[in-house]
Amino acid sequence: MTEQDYFNIVLLGAPGSGKGTQAHLLKKRYHLEHVSTGELYRKEIATGSPIGMMAKRIIDKGNLCPNELTLDMLYHFCSSFKNAHGFLLDGVPRTLDQAQMMEGIGYPHVIPVTLAVYIKVNENEAVERLAKRAILLKRTDDTPEIIRKRFVNYENQTKPLIAHYRAQNKLLKVDGMQGVEEVFLNICEILDVY
Repeated sequence: MTEQDYFNIVLLGAPGSGKGTQAHLLKKRYHLEHVSTGELYRKEIATGSPIGMMAKRIIDKGNLCPNELTLDMLYHFCSSFKNAHGFLLDGVPRTLDQAQMMEGIGYPHVIPVTLAVYIKVNENEAVERLAKRAILLKRTDDTPEIIRKRFVNYENQTKPLIAHYRAQNKLLKVDGMQGVEEVFLNICEILDVY
């Protein structure tokens, strides 16, 4: 997987910012494959695999799974799409260490990032969205305690990625407080000139 081969977009934002919703819309328009590490882990959990059971114990506490495990799952998933021209990366990288590993620092595979789209929302709006999602989708990892812990993790571990991708001139910022369609159109305006 090399940079010339793939147009990969990282979706950044707080929990509940709409990354998954936008990924589904962008997938259709730009014919990119959507990969959510959260979904990959939920599939492993549902099958009861050893990876899934280990991940469940970690995720149920609101913590992040180990970097190498996450990136191995991501790399193998992406490698299974031989004809893909790019991926929407939702939930990865979550930390600066993961971003650097994806760049080939201390990790045997390069998972290139072409652009990072930062969907900015305030915490109150994100918490409200997550509460609705928990009811609608019956998500066990959207309890108030776990949501709070995920926000702490986001602030401490994921938010620094904004500066990382800005320094590489790969960051695009979008106002996530708008409606779903407006956010989508704002992202498309940016991507259409790329």
